[in-house]
Amino acid sequence: MDDYNMNRYETDTDLLVIGGGSAGFAAAIRGQELGARVMLVNSGPIGGTCVNFGCIPSKTLIRAAEAHHRAKRHPFKGLEHWSHVKDFSAIVQQKDELVAILRKEKYIDVLKGYENIQLVDGKAEFIDPHEVRVGGLEIKAPLVIIATGSRPWVPPIPGLDEVNPLTSKTAFELHKLPESLIILGGRYIALECAQMFARFGAKVTVLQRSGRILPTEDEDVTDALSRYLKAEGIEIKTSVDVQKVERNGKGVSVYTKIKEKEYVFTAETILCATGRRPNTEGMNLEKIGVQRDAAGRIVVNNHLQTTVPGIFAAGDVIGEPAFVYTAAYEGALTAQNALNTKRSARDYSALPWVIFTDPQVAGVGLNEKEAARRGIEVDASSLELHQVPRALAARDTRGLIKLIKERGSDRLLGARILAPEGGEQIM
Repeated sequence: MDDYNMNRYETDTDLLVIGGGSAGFAAAIRGQELGARVMLVNSGPIGGTCVNFGCIPSKTLIRAAEAHHRAKRHPFKGLEHWSHVKDFSAIVQQKDELVAILRKEKYIDVLKGYENIQLVDGKAEFIDPHEVRVGGLEIKAPLVIIATGSRPWVPPIPGLDEVNPLTSKTAFELHKLPESLIILGGRYIALECAQMFARFGAKVTVLQRSGRILPTEDEDVTDALSRYLKAEGIEIKTSVDVQKVERNGKGVSVYTKIKEKEYVFTAETILCATGRRPNTEGMNLEKIGVQRDAAGRIVVNNHLQTTVPGIFAAGDVIGEPAFVYTAAYEGALTAQNALNTKRSARDYSALPWVIFTDPQVAGVGLNEKEAARRGIEVDASSLELHQVPRALAARDTRGLIKLIKERGSDRLLGARILAPEGGEQIM
């Protein structure tokens, strides 16, 4: 980032954007497109979670694990394949090289094409609602967008901090593959990491607090995915109440209760995939009156405006949905709403998403559980992949395609696809 930073800065600007990830970048670019002078303040690696610690690192390693897995196991007669993990560190190094390239090409170099966006390296602290301090610099702006992102959260389980658990950030930085791994959590990050590490050769145990993995999804989808993951040797335990964690001679021990029975799970290391928390500390938000909820997320209305006039927020810092593309959408929308008197509300009624397990879980709109909570009567229709000729030809019939429509009409409310490359099909 140093090759972009300027030697001097203006001390006032039309639009101040705090955070240099997807939401902040989209806000800054949209701000200049609308004619504003923009100051973009960023602390840490430019590009935020996606390029540095999330999407790019995880998907690179997931695809490497998939290539290894498929080379060893395929359904076609007459073909012999073989693969082993010769140098796990080399795979991670290749991931690091890609991250560095994309950080430069998609962020640093892109900013050079916007002459009215100034990049400031440092952490912003509010002096008042329209002035912040970044190091020794004080910046004034009538309009502010907070897009500081989120970070992995480690729950307050006795002994957990003492064993130095991995997170979804540090797990992708390992240069030595653990022999065994306990993963706390059973949602998308936990499951993607579980399958990835298991396919590389680690013995993986997933401990999920809820009664099912992906508890917000319908049972037919999650039950099927559980079967496929278990078939690859991943141990999945649900309804788990973790009591404490201790270090033993060879690794860690996790003491649990499952339906009132006590169990102890052991592994070389432990990974916490128990959610994320917004980066809102140390900014003096309480001093200027920006309201946050119990988890620290900034409270916004449908126009993404905070409780303080002239201050907006976007991306992971405001909570779900926490996707890179929704962060970019929200960032652009905040800039547009901040700089225009006519404001638009965010709309996620047709938002596609995907979980990069294999088979992938992809969705759009409502599922049966969500429709029931809204009091909507629906009809659901499912087609299992063993009835699909293309899946039969590919010799991979894992999964199903499910459509949910409003009862009494042809209005489609949602869809779920559990299938290899389901994320491509959901569009």
